[in-house]
Amino acid sequence: MGIRKHIAFGALALASVSLFGLSAQAEDVKITVWSLDRDIQPAPNLIKDFNALGNGITVEYRQIQFDDVVSEAMRAYSTGQAPDIIAIDNPEHALFASRGAFLDLTDRIAKSEAIKTENYFAGPLNSVTWDGKLFGVPKATNTIALYYNADMFKEKGLDPDTPPQTWAELLDAARKLNDPAKNVYGLAFSAKASEEGTFQFLPWAQMGGGGYQAINAEGAVKALETWKTLMDEKLASPDSLTRGQWDSTGTFNSGNAAMAISGPWELNRMSDEAKFDWRVALLPVPEAGAERSSAMGDFNWAIFANTKQPEEAFKVLEYFASQDDQMFEKFGQLPARSDITLPATGNERKDAALKVFQEQLQYAQPRGPHPEWPKISKAIQDAIQAALTGQSTPKEALDQAAETIVAITG
Repeated sequence: MGIRKHIAFGALALASVSLFGLSAQAEDVKITVWSLDRDIQPAPNLIKDFNALGNGITVEYRQIQFDDVVSEAMRAYSTGQAPDIIAIDNPEHALFASRGAFLDLTDRIAKSEAIKTENYFAGPLNSVTWDGKLFGVPKATNTIALYYNADMFKEKGLDPDTPPQTWAELLDAARKLNDPAKNVYGLAFSAKASEEGTFQFLPWAQMGGGGYQAINAEGAVKALETWKTLMDEKLASPDSLTRGQWDSTGTFNSGNAAMAISGPWELNRMSDEAKFDWRVALLPVPEAGAERSSAMGDFNWAIFANTKQPEEAFKVLEYFASQDDQMFEKFGQLPARSDITLPATGNERKDAALKVFQEQLQYAQPRGPHPEWPKISKAIQDAIQAALTGQSTPKEALDQAAETIVAITG
């Protein structure tokens, strides 16, 4: 009996070990992802679909808040608690890549069938590039263009089929469209002392031959002078200094502005709320034939350098990239790729606007890239506010910004 008992116990123990071994082999590799996306946005839905594949990798998701992304991510990385993958705002990407916090994906991307660098717009691709290497994959993108009320154009004797092409034409149209008696401003835009203000102004500086490294270039000064004229002549609402893009464009939607500078995130709201013939045109340039530019927004995917599962994490990114052609149809976000044709929505105005935004994306430039972008942006914001409130001339304000930026960038 004793021998039988030992044999039985040994068999049971062996079975337990075998079962445990099988269980261990069958257990999925866990990959964690942090992003701002809510349940109606890409990340949690892409993850749900990925997990349904049952390929031995399970992705766990955590939603984080915009204001917490940089501080939480840096803290998590420094303490070894970072997720495997994070979605980071494109101007913040260099902050992490330059400090070695993000994994260099250059070689993996070169071998990838799902991620082809030649398919991406130059702006988004530049935003994941640091020191000639790729430290991420663009998640989605957006830009800004000129919305205009074609009905108001007709009422004021302007041709709605030829919207303003230059800064001078924009000012001229704004003056003709401005109608204080009807509480209508010529133009709505955001000059807020936040990243939104920089986002809207930087393309003007770039089209003027400047940029963050030459923010006081002659053309950039002319750009800020144009903004000041808009404010001084009350062609734009005084609260352009304090309102973000969403609120300023609401002025246009409600019929209280004839034109607005904003992005494709407005298209659904415009389609639902605007009770007039609205259209979209490329951002006006300083003068005919001048080089175009535009802002570039949205987020990038990156893998933290201290991930313990780099191969599996990259497979997750490859899956995300493979679904880029669904980004607009399912989530209303523009893919960061030029090789994807957006499906028709059936809404004639919206489809026409989307074509303009996709064309504008060809000229979109990232903010930076630079690891000290938040400080650089603050210098630009301060200059905008100083000039538009009359504390300094546009040239004085941008000269001060240039001096501050040189001190920041060395």
